[in-house]
Amino acid sequence: MAETHTHVAGIGNAIVDVLVQVDESLLAELGLTKGVMTLIDADQAEAIYARLPAAIECSGGSAANTIAGIAALGGRAAYIGKVHNDQFGQVFRHDIRSAGIVFNTKDSTSGSPTARCLILVTSDAQRTMLTYLGACVELGPDDVDAEVISGAAVTYLEGYLFDRPEAKRAFQRAAEIAHESGRLVSLSLSDPFCVDRHRDAFLDLIANHVDVLFANEAELCALYRTDSFDDAVRQVRGHAQIAAVTRGPRGSVVVTADATHVVGADPVESVVDTTGAGDLYAAGFLYGFTQGLDLTTCALLGGIAAGEVISHFGARPVAPLADLAQSRLGTGYLAERRK
Repeated sequence: MAETHTHVAGIGNAIVDVLVQVDESLLAELGLTKGVMTLIDADQAEAIYARLPAAIECSGGSAANTIAGIAALGGRAAYIGKVHNDQFGQVFRHDIRSAGIVFNTKDSTSGSPTARCLILVTSDAQRTMLTYLGACVELGPDDVDAEVISGAAVTYLEGYLFDRPEAKRAFQRAAEIAHESGRLVSLSLSDPFCVDRHRDAFLDLIANHVDVLFANEAELCALYRTDSFDDAVRQVRGHAQIAAVTRGPRGSVVVTADATHVVGADPVESVVDTTGAGDLYAAGFLYGFTQGLDLTTCALLGGIAAGEVISHFGARPVAPLADLAQSRLGTGYLAERRK
């Protein structure tokens, strides 16, 4: 096996998050429904952005959040995602690299502008989200960097990206490179609506290309068209080599062919914003997994990372995750739990 340069390489929608506090009156002027996520086009994105006060702009997207979490835990991480050669593309590239993440995907110079999510926060802490997908959905197999994938212990695929045929081919290409290099592939189902749109393709991808599956309870049940969580667990056993399934305040369940690990949620004093919980759970789990820790400890690390991110606004950790994990579990405990 070739040398491992990074622990995890993520492939996903490269989106710039624009987080801004606004008055209720602006929502009314723009005709927006508070607390709802709406897809918008390029013209709407430009027009609304021009009306906003000063904002925080940073790299975002589900897989990017996971990769940022791995870097925050002390892991070596890389990211593949499509941005345009424009102002928002520069913001994304600078921000994700500043976190110590390898990001070398070439900018697009034609086609759609960089994707962005305008997150309008009112005084009652409600978040109204306007998402323009732009260039990120144009990622294709030519954007898959073979050196990055072959040098990563695990490649992590974001289900949200799966809508277009080019992205499906990119996922298959990445999985082929990873497995030819003796590496592993993981997939996040991302959302029940993604599962409903791509169920057969996801089932095929999991059976033939995926080693570690991430899902929440609703996504797993949607995948197997059942209302019973126990039935979904029965079906995923043996279909995926490892399935890590989150259940909100009930913690998570890790399923393999011959074992089930039930792990409680990390205690959180106050749940402020659940955005990014699944992304950070995957970060903690994959960090532990690539450090050789057993599956129960991987799930505990996932719960710690998810618990941190839901304790404040935003989908990225604020507290130092590496320190938090050691304080929760202890350095000696982590050393003892290596497989």
